[in-house]
Amino acid sequence: MLKRLFFVLCIFVLTSSAMLAQGTTASGSKTPAGTTATEKPKKPVFRSTKDQVKEAQAMLRSSKVFSGEVTGVSSPEWKTAVKSYQADNGLTKTGSLNRATLEKMGIALTDKQKDIPVNPEHIASGDPKPDKSSDKTSSSTAKTEAKTTDGPKRPAPFRANTDQIEAAQKILRDGKMLTGGEDGKLDDLTREGLGKYQEANKIKVTKTLNAGTLEKMGIALTDKQKEQVAAQAAYDAAKAPK
Repeated sequence: MLKRLFFVLCIFVLTSSAMLAQGTTASGSKTPAGTTATEKPKKPVFRSTKDQVKEAQAMLRSSKVFSGEVTGVSSPEWKTAVKSYQADNGLTKTGSLNRATLEKMGIALTDKQKDIPVNPEHIASGDPKPDKSSDKTSSSTAKTEAKTTDGPKRPAPFRANTDQIEAAQKILRDGKMLTGGEDGKLDDLTREGLGKYQEANKIKVTKTLNAGTLEKMGIALTDKQKEQVAAQAAYDAAKAPK
């Protein structure tokens, strides 16, 4: 009788211990809904917009690098043209419009794209790697006189401000090269007008409002832009084959 009672007691203790352990494991393994304990946040993926692709296609088409239509849609021919541009500008030949390529082309980024830093792998190995702190635009990034062991740092891309764009649009309208408005935006009509102006004035046709075009139009550069022009000249001279 005692043996039987002892046996029943042992079974009860073992069963209770197993249930308690199972409950503890279940309660301790809870994680926020839709996640697991080992899940890590995904890194944001940089994607160019259709308007940016169209702008880049128009730019490379005007410089005879791309012969296709300006559609804003990628194609094998377009990827080949992008690789060619990247090879000529110290960028890794990815064939995609990543942040480093868009900035080199002087094409404005969206606010969302500005939050995604430049991928160092998109800069060719022969060029200095971008500093993570340069993702946040500051006056110090425009100053590239200071040299590293690999030469001067890559200067920030040249960008015209709203007032300069409006002034350029007025000049284009007066010269019958622009049918759009003077809204300070580099839209397709303005870029086409800039291309006509550059061609008429024997300036390299880029369809962008660069420093050379501004100076030809008699539009003053800001002090920061002058620093960028000087830095770009120093960078190009340092990278030129000797």
